[in-house]
Amino acid sequence: MTLKRKINIKLITLTALTILVCAVLCTKLFYELFEKEVIKELKTYVRTISGIENIKELESFIDKAELEDIRVTIINDDGHVDYDSYTDSDSMNNHKDRPEIIEAKDKGEGQSIRKSDTFGKSTFYYAILLSDGNILRVSKEAKSIMAIFISTLPAMLLILLLLWGFCIILSHFLTKSIVAPIEKLSDNLDSDTNISTYKELEPVVERISTQHKDIIKGAKMRQEFTANVSHELKTPLTAISGYSEIIQNGMADEEDTKRFAGEIHKNSDRLLSLINDIIKLSSLDFKTTDEVLMEKLNLTEMARSCVDTLSVTASKSNVNMHFEGESAYVTGNREMIEELLVNVCGNAIRYNKPNGDVYVSVKHTGSRQQGGEHHGDCVELSIRDTGIGIPKEDLDRVFERFYRVDKSRSKSTGGTGLGLAIVKHIIAQHPNAVLTLDSELNVGTCVKVTFNENI
Repeated sequence: MTLKRKINIKLITLTALTILVCAVLCTKLFYELFEKEVIKELKTYVRTISGIENIKELESFIDKAELEDIRVTIINDDGHVDYDSYTDSDSMNNHKDRPEIIEAKDKGEGQSIRKSDTFGKSTFYYAILLSDGNILRVSKEAKSIMAIFISTLPAMLLILLLLWGFCIILSHFLTKSIVAPIEKLSDNLDSDTNISTYKELEPVVERISTQHKDIIKGAKMRQEFTANVSHELKTPLTAISGYSEIIQNGMADEEDTKRFAGEIHKNSDRLLSLINDIIKLSSLDFKTTDEVLMEKLNLTEMARSCVDTLSVTASKSNVNMHFEGESAYVTGNREMIEELLVNVCGNAIRYNKPNGDVYVSVKHTGSRQQGGEHHGDCVELSIRDTGIGIPKEDLDRVFERFYRVDKSRSKSTGGTGLGLAIVKHIIAQHPNAVLTLDSELNVGTCVKVTFNENI
């Protein structure tokens, strides 16, 4: 069942129930007003009759009352009926136990309504205590509420059906107007134009539109990633396959075999690094912040250890590593922070100049308490190189997967093009960390990670 049909059915059902309840309640309300009017009329008759002293005038008035279906009864103090305008008083039962009679004796006036389900009628009674001790009572028969309801049922049903038909038409247009923005959204998900809708639906429409754009963006990124992975894997595999085939066919002498074996080894390492980086990146993609194990880390010791480990690699590239730091602890995931250090320092070495330098430092940027102790401050990790730098037009793209500023240099030094993409994902998993990148072409690059320990 469609959303539009569901809304339509619910609106129509609700309308039908509302109309029916209103009809019943209105009938009950009108009948209560009717009862009050009948009692009011009886009060008027009683007071008029009690005030007439002339017998002829009284008889004339009682005759007139009979024409209006008003019954007059006089009951003495013992409950015996002395006079009744409808029936012979001698044939009537004693009335001393009637509610209106008892109330009239106690309070001076009394009233009651007795309903007859058999005849579908109600009899209204009103009585007053006269000065001579007798009780004057008038009564009138009227249809009961059920009888009135049944008698008006055909007209009421006709009105209800007309109202229901009008509400069905109204609900159809109302449902259409409610669903229209959603239908319009589904037809214009790829459009950048604003979709007019109700104010209450604007956040929903905006969220759906944003999610759709994110899905499209994610699909394009996965498509580009797959294409890039295929290309990056193909290059070393082609080299490995070509060199191994030459060796297998005996087409290489001893010196070439040794050189080809070296190329196979280099491309195998490159392939292994690429696969490892893809696995790391995929793992980071599927991890949420809640799943990441956080602990207090000695960032100074981790940075110093990374510099010591990469110094050998740096010396082979004729690059000098320098470290400076003060004791600093941050909250983070040990494995991820180690990966961040290796990737950023590795890039600083890879894209450096001969006799270049890489400066790694850890320092506090917050306030100090007395005695030199730090409290509730920020810790800054800085990795600065004197390398080739990054052009301004490339600064916004260096964190994209497989994006390289200098493609030839990256491949010759074993870069996969995924290092900074991994760094970006690591920072995203640390809400307390902020990454900034500054670079100047042919001067160098500085990557800073600031950890806010107040978060």
